Amino acid sequence: MVDVAVICGSASDGPVAERVFAVLKEHDVSYDYRVISAHRDPDKLDEYVKGSTAHVFIAIAGLSAALPGVVASKTERPVIGVPVSGKLMGLDALLSIVQMPRGVPVACVGVDNGENAALLAVRILGAHSA
Repeated sequence: MVDVAVICGSASDGPVAERVFAVLKEHDVSYDYRVISAHRDPDKLDEYVKGSTAHVFIAIAGLSAALPGVVASKTERPVIGVPVSGKLMGLDALLSIVQMPRGVPVACVGVDNGENAALLAVRILGAHSA
């Protein structure tokens, strides 16, 4: 069983994920890391999310940034979206993540801010265990 599942939509999102890992390690929080595209491999993503024992998901994605919303649509557990900067300085990803329809909640941190995503996950886990 892991505390946090960290999912990147693309291997190019790895530098943001590395910042997530650093904070989770600092707080002794266990995590599992996967690169799974919501667009290119939706069945693999579905299988991973439904089979995960993680208490919190961190979904890191750029461009259309569908990953956090897709993850949230498949679980009742908290999902934190991290928009990644791209052609529009991350604004496209940011707007995709914060504009989820009612009933599909996704927390969203600032563009490329893996540190805050990890800290939010740590706080969620602390509230969960309190």
